[in-house]
Amino acid sequence: MSLFITSAHAAETAGSAAAGGASLFGQLLLPIAFFAIFYFLVIRPQSKRTKEHRAMVNALTVGSEIIFAGGLMGRIKALEGDYAVVSLNSNTDVKVQRASVISVLPAGTIESV
Repeated sequence: MSLFITSAHAAETAGSAAAGGASLFGQLLLPIAFFAIFYFLVIRPQSKRTKEHRAMVNALTVGSEIIFAGGLMGRIKALEGDYAVVSLNSNTDVKVQRASVISVLPAGTIESV
């Protein structure tokens, strides 16, 4: 009788080892898949957007017509390091951070500043 019990016990441990291997693969596959999805849907587009914004800010020149973070439009009058002096109209100049520029407008968009 003890002969049958021992063989059944050995078969059970062999089956659980095979199931454990598949479980380990499944446990590793799920976090890797989540990271890949997170990377392609969040990290990569954000880094691309940041790179494009940095290139736009570095390409600013005197005379560029811009919209900055406050929603105001103006023409760049002078560049001073990380800041830009923006002429909103003929009487008003403001100094803004270059990084606050959200868009460069086509030339001639602002009629007279």
